Amino acid sequence: MSTKRDYYEVLGVAKGASDADIKKSYRTKARKHHPDVDKTAGAEERFKEINEAYQVLSDPQKKAAYDQYGHAAFSSGGAPGGARGYSYGYGPGINVDFGAEGFRDPFEIFEEFFGTSSPFGRRRSRGPARGEDLHYELTIPFEQAAFGEEKKISIPRHEACDLCGGSGAEKGSRTKTCPTCQGKGQVARQTQTILGSFVVQQTCSECHGEGQIIERKCKKCKGAGRVQATKETTITIPAGVSDGDTVRFQGLGEAGERGSGYGDLYITIHVAPHREFKRRGYDVHIDRNISFRQAALGDTLEVPTLDGMIKLRIPEGTQTGTDFRIKDKGIKHDNSRGDQFVRVTVVTPKNLSSKQKEALTDL
Repeated sequence: MSTKRDYYEVLGVAKGASDADIKKSYRTKARKHHPDVDKTAGAEERFKEINEAYQVLSDPQKKAAYDQYGHAAFSSGGAPGGARGYSYGYGPGINVDFGAEGFRDPFEIFEEFFGTSSPFGRRRSRGPARGEDLHYELTIPFEQAAFGEEKKISIPRHEACDLCGGSGAEKGSRTKTCPTCQGKGQVARQTQTILGSFVVQQTCSECHGEGQIIERKCKKCKGAGRVQATKETTITIPAGVSDGDTVRFQGLGEAGERGSGYGDLYITIHVAPHREFKRRGYDVHIDRNISFRQAALGDTLEVPTLDGMIKLRIPEGTQTGTDFRIKDKGIKHDNSRGDQFVRVTVVTPKNLSSKQKEALTDL
């Protein structure tokens, strides 16, 4: 008697459920039990079981055979009534062959639903991938972070070969179907075990999964379609960037092989500390000392801002620790700016003469 769970039970749907309900349930359970998300014991087996169930119930012919014969429809001995057998997916790139029509790799089906690259890190190769991303660090002055600025930079990277235009082929040469994999990009290796016939799919070593090979390779790039170079470009540092922020510049990364497109450039910004200004969000803060007389009688101070020196009125009777706000003199962001705050500290006089002490006493 079969120990397999009922496929409808696996997907959590009733027998006779619509295709839309089966698909919806599969999406939910596949995300939940993907091995890169579900770290509990047996997660990968549950994920494969879910995909096995979906492959059957989403196919009208397989579903009809299952509804009539159950799991016996897909047994190695053949199904009653002449139903054909199928293979059971045991994991990425591994199939157990129980008939002419093979079950597909569950990760391949998952990627058809959720994109060519799994959100959990598994990625399947389909021809030459785009170039890799580049990561650099850049230190800028405080003022550049406050207002933003354009900067010229030099990036060592691979660029598309100018001789072959990134194709990797010598001029006049063409590509042809890989004779090793017959254009599939993968080759199968069959292994007999007590569980059945395992067919392991591997990336073709001849064409590296592309399915095509070049008749005559470009002499400059040796068929890679790219060469080492230095990219001179101007980037824009956005206004308001903070220390540790990473800014993405699309298409400034490495060139992919055989004209498959450029990756991106990621620059992590480090903001050099300022000798006076301290940043808090989009506001800037500075400290200023004032005398007892200035605090008591009031005065006008010259204070620095990101836009230059301005005059700040200190009213009489100011207490130590008072913050004065200067509107719109802070960090630029979007279409506005933060503020600047000036904190004053009243300096208590020391080493007073007798006459000064007497005057304070009279006061």
